[in-house]
Amino acid sequence: MTGAALEVVRAGALTTVQDLGRPGYAHLGVPRSGALDAGALGLANRLLGNPPEAAALETTLDGVGLRALAPVTVAVTGAPCAVRVSGRAVAWGAPVRLRAGAELEVGRAEPGVRSYVAVRGGFAVPPVLGSRSTDLLSGLGPAVLSAGTVLPVGPAGPDPVRGADALRVPGVPGTRAGLVLPLRPGPRADWFEPASLAALWRAAFRVSPASNRIGLRTEAGPRLERARGGELPSEGMVLGAVQVPPDGLPVVFLADHPVTGGYPVVGVVPPGPALDAAAQARPGVPVRFVRAR
Repeated sequence: MTGAALEVVRAGALTTVQDLGRPGYAHLGVPRSGALDAGALGLANRLLGNPPEAAALETTLDGVGLRALAPVTVAVTGAPCAVRVSGRAVAWGAPVRLRAGAELEVGRAEPGVRSYVAVRGGFAVPPVLGSRSTDLLSGLGPAVLSAGTVLPVGPAGPDPVRGADALRVPGVPGTRAGLVLPLRPGPRADWFEPASLAALWRAAFRVSPASNRIGLRTEAGPRLERARGGELPSEGMVLGAVQVPPDGLPVVFLADHPVTGGYPVVGVVPPGPALDAAAQARPGVPVRFVRAR
C-alpha cells in the first residue's frame, strides 16, 4: 500500500472494481466475473505500466467522478468519452497525471457502454478468492461504488508509463452498425428444429434493454423452436455460452454468468474481441450470429 487513494465524488449509474476475474472456481459455484471488455482493461493497464491483473474501475453509460487524495497517474479506455481534470479537457486513451486534490470527471460513453478507469499501481481493494472484481450475481468482491468511497492505490510496478503513441489505442468496435458474434454450434444444438438453426445464421436480432453484466439478451428476432420437449438437468456454463430460454431468444452469457443452467445452449461465442464488443453494445443495436471459423 502506498498511501495514495482516489475518492468517489460521483458514482455514476453503475461503477464497479474489475480485474481479470476469478476463473477456476466454477466447481465451487463461484462465477468468473471480471471486466466485460477485457481488451479495454488490458490497454489501460499497459498504458500505465501495470501488470495485466491490476484492478481498474468499470463504468456504465454515464462515467464516474473521482478526487485524487495524493498525486496519481490514470488512464481512461473502453467506450470513448469526455475526460476532464478539474474542468480542463484531457486525453482519453492516454496517461494523465493528477495532482493531490484534482478531480477527474469521466463523462458519458459515446459510443459504447463501458469505460475503464485505471490508476498506476492498480486499485488495491481487498481481494476475494484471488480477485478484486465485483460480482453482481454472487455478491463477492467490493460493493458497487457510491459517493464517498475511498479506493486505495497499490505500489507502481517496474514497467514505465507508456504514452498512447507507443501503443495502438483502438476505438470501440463499430457496434452502432451492428454486432456480429462468431458462434461455435453445440453442445445442445440438437435440441432445436433444423429450420430454426438454419434461420439463426440469417436472422437479425437486437440487443435488449434487459442486458447486463450477466448476459446480453436479444429481442425482435425469430424464436428458436425446440425439437424436443422437457427440460435439461442443470449443467455447467461457460463465458460466451448462448443459452436459449423458453421464449426462444438467445442470451449470450457474459462475465457474471451463473456457473450452471438448465436451458439448452445452442452454441458458444469464443472469448476475445467479439465478447469485448458485446460489452459495448447498447440496447437496440442489431445482432447477428455467424459460424465461428
